[in-house]
Amino acid sequence: MTCHRIRELLELLESEWNKDQQLNLIPFIIQLAKEAGYQGPIQELTDDVLIYHLKMRNSPTDEMIPGLRKDQELDFKSALLKARGVID
Repeated sequence: MTCHRIRELLELLESEWNKDQQLNLIPFIIQLAKEAGYQGPIQELTDDVLIYHLKMRNSPTDEMIPGLRKDQELDFKSALLKARGVID
């Protein structure tokens, strides 16, 4: 994991963990994993699962994941013009 991802994860964890201060770190991470729907062994939990869940934790359930939102084009013509470099 690179430094910027560590910083991002710590910033996201801090704001949410402050809301649930009675939990220690590992039980809090396990709670986050369960909320995210993760069912594998906790030692295989990736930082991506935590980062995306923390970003989306207080969002409406129908809101798009931030990383996917930027890639979505409204129409085919705009997507084609963007791919050809005609528009930004």
